[in-house]
Amino acid sequence: MDAAPVASLPRRGGAPRARAFVADGGGLTLDVSDAGLGGVWATIRFRDAGSAGIARLVLSALVEGPKGLPEPVALTEAPAGGDDFLWTGRFPEGVRSLRLSPLSREVPFRLTAFAVRRRGRIALVAGALRRDPALAARAVYWRALGLKIRGRALLLRALEHRAETGYAAWIARFDTLSDPDRRRMRDEVAAWAETAPLISVVMPVHDPDPRVLEAAIRSVRGQIYPHWELRIVDDASTDPAIPRLLARHAGAEPRIHVQRRAQNGHIARATNDALAEARGRFVAFLDHDDVLAEGALYHVAAAICSDPDLVLIYSDEDKIDGRGRRFEPHFKSDFDRELLYGQNYVNHLTVVRAEAVRAAGGLRPGFEGSQDHDLLLRLTPGLDASRVRHIPRVLYHWRAAGGSGTFSDRALARTEDARLRALADVAAPSGARAERGPLGFNRLVRPLPDPAPLVSVIIPTRDRADLLDLALAGLLSGTDYPAIEVIVIDNDSREAATRALFARHAADPRVRVVPVPGPFNFSALSNRGAASARGSVLLFLNNDIEVIAPGWLREMVSIALDPRIGAVGAKLLYPDRTLQHGGIILGIGGVAGHSHPGIPESEPGYFARMVLTQEVSAVTGACLAVRAGLFAACGGFDADHLAVAFNDVDLCLRLRAAGYRNVWTPHAVLIHHESKSRGPEDTPEKRVRFEGEVRVMKARWESQLRSDPYYNPNLSRTSGRFRL
Repeated sequence: MDAAPVASLPRRGGAPRARAFVADGGGLTLDVSDAGLGGVWATIRFRDAGSAGIARLVLSALVEGPKGLPEPVALTEAPAGGDDFLWTGRFPEGVRSLRLSPLSREVPFRLTAFAVRRRGRIALVAGALRRDPALAARAVYWRALGLKIRGRALLLRALEHRAETGYAAWIARFDTLSDPDRRRMRDEVAAWAETAPLISVVMPVHDPDPRVLEAAIRSVRGQIYPHWELRIVDDASTDPAIPRLLARHAGAEPRIHVQRRAQNGHIARATNDALAEARGRFVAFLDHDDVLAEGALYHVAAAICSDPDLVLIYSDEDKIDGRGRRFEPHFKSDFDRELLYGQNYVNHLTVVRAEAVRAAGGLRPGFEGSQDHDLLLRLTPGLDASRVRHIPRVLYHWRAAGGSGTFSDRALARTEDARLRALADVAAPSGARAERGPLGFNRLVRPLPDPAPLVSVIIPTRDRADLLDLALAGLLSGTDYPAIEVIVIDNDSREAATRALFARHAADPRVRVVPVPGPFNFSALSNRGAASARGSVLLFLNNDIEVIAPGWLREMVSIALDPRIGAVGAKLLYPDRTLQHGGIILGIGGVAGHSHPGIPESEPGYFARMVLTQEVSAVTGACLAVRAGLFAACGGFDADHLAVAFNDVDLCLRLRAAGYRNVWTPHAVLIHHESKSRGPEDTPEKRVRFEGEVRVMKARWESQLRSDPYYNPNLSRTSGRFRL
C-alpha cells in the first residue's frame, strides 16, 4: 500500500475540505468526528488503482460502542467501473471515523482517490428509481405514510440493487487496459528490480493454423512484463509454414527459443522437451493456438513477488473465436482439492514452480487429453493451500474456433479415460476409488471402515408429525447405512398425532425422544442432541427432510471421516425437484445465500458445479454431518447469539478457521420441505431477531463475508447464480 492519501470531506455552505488518512496497521483511518455525518445520507466514491473492480478492502464506519470502544459498521461498496468503487447510504449515528482494512495481506489495496459527498432526498430517490423502480416506489409510498424506518430500508435496498452485466459490458468496464494502467504496471515492474522472476512460457506446437500460432506468439511478445522466455517445441509439424514462422520469430526476438522433434511424440513429450530447457523459476503453459492477455505475466509476477513461496498459480479464463470475440468466461474459485478431483477447473492460465514440475516428473505420456489434469493431481497432494494462488482475472483466452488444430480436439475421445486413470492413481493409496461421474467427469469415492461408525441423527422438532414421520421412515427404512441412532429433540410438541408417532417408535432401540421445552432455539436444541449422542459422527437433520435414495448417508459419512474435512452437506431439492441447497456462498444478500437456487435437478450449473463434489465455505444445518469430537472441540452451535439463523454458517466458518475444509456433495440427494415446520421470517419479532443475527455475523466474520474463497469476486453478490 502506498503512502496515506488525502480524502475530500463535505462542509456545509462551503467548498469540500481535504483531510489525510492515518496509517493504522495494514489499513487506513480517516477522522470524520467533526464532519457532521451521523445520520446523513451520502455517497463515498474511491479509487483502488489496479483493482479492476475487484474488492481488496473493507470499508467501515467506526461508532462508539456501549463500553466506549469503537465498533465497526460495514459500508458495503460496489464496483463503479474501472478501478472506482461507490457506496451510497445513510451514515450510522455517532460515526467518528472511517476505516479501510485490507482483505488480504498478499494483495494490498492502493487508494488514489477518496471523496464523501452529501446526498439530497430528490437525488437519492432518482438514483433508486434508476436501479429498482418498484422498490423505490414502495419506499416513497411508505415514507409518505410517515413510516420512515420502513421507507428508509426499502430505499437502501433499491440503491444497493445491481443489474446483471453482460460479458461485453464487463470487459469494457473492468478488463480493458488504459495507457495509465500500462504505465503503472511498468513502473511497478521496474521497482521489483532483482526480485522480478523469469517466467518460462512453454508451448508445444504441432500443425496449427499459422494464423492462430502467429497470434499466440504475438500475445507473448506483447506482454507488459518483460522478464520471460518462450520455449517452443515443434512436435514434427508437417506443414512447412510452421518452422518458417517459428524461425522468423526466434530471429526477431532473442527471448524466443525453438526446438524441433524428429518424431511426433504428442503433447506430453513435446512439453517435457520444453521444460528440460526452461531457465525460469516458474513455468507457464500455453497451447499453440491460445492467447495470453497482455497483463497476464505481470499479474503472475506480482503474485510471486508478494509471496515467493508460491508453487501453483492460476487465473480465470474465457474463450475466443476466429474473429477475436471473447465469450464464455470461467470465473473460478480459489484452490479446491475436491473440485480438482472431479475436473481440471484450474485449466488456464496455469503457472507452476519449475522445480515442482520436474520433481513430479513433468507430464506423463499416455495421459494425452488430460495430461494437465494428471500433472495437477500429482502435484497437489500434500501441497499447502497457502502455496496456491488464484488470480481472479481473465488472463487466458482459449481458442474455440473450429479447425484450429488443438491437441485437445484430437485427443477428445481419450480425455475421459485418461482423467479417470489419473484420479485412480491418486486415490489408490488411501483406499478410495475413482468412478465415472455425471457428464463424464470424475467422482472420488472414499471407503467406509468395517464396521461402519455409529451415526447420531439429531432432529429438533415441534409437532408436524406428518413431516417427522416422513423423515423417520426415510432414515429407518429408506437408508442403507447400517449403524444409525435417531435423537428426536422434542421442543414442546402438543398435538395428539405427534404423541402417537412417538409411541409408535418407542420400542425401536434406534430412536430416542429427548424433551427440551422452552422457546425455539435451533442452536441450543441441536447442542442438546449432540450432548446426548453416542455416535462418533453427528448428522444434524431438519424434521422436514425426505429421503429419496438409500446411499446418501454412506456418501456423507465417508467424506466426514476424512480427518482434513469439517462439515459435509448434501444436495437438497424442493418438492418440485428444483435446487434448494447447493452449498452456501458468503456475502450473498449481505451475509450468505445458497448456490444456484431454483435450478432444475438435472441442470449441471456453472461449469458443472452442481454435479461435482466441491469445497464450500459453509453448508446448511438442515442436513449437516460432522465428526462428534470436532463439533465439541469447536464449541458447537452458538446458542447465545445465533439462535435460529446463520448458526450453521458460523459453525462452518469456525471449522475453516481451525484448518478444516467443508465439503458439499451432489451424490447425497434429499428433498427439503423448507420452513414448513417453523414457518417463514414474517413477524416483527422474527425480523428483529434475524436483524440481530445479521449484525452478529457481520461483526464476527465481515472480511470472510466479503471474500468467499469458493466464489469469485467478479460475480454478483446479489444472488448465488454465478452471474456478473
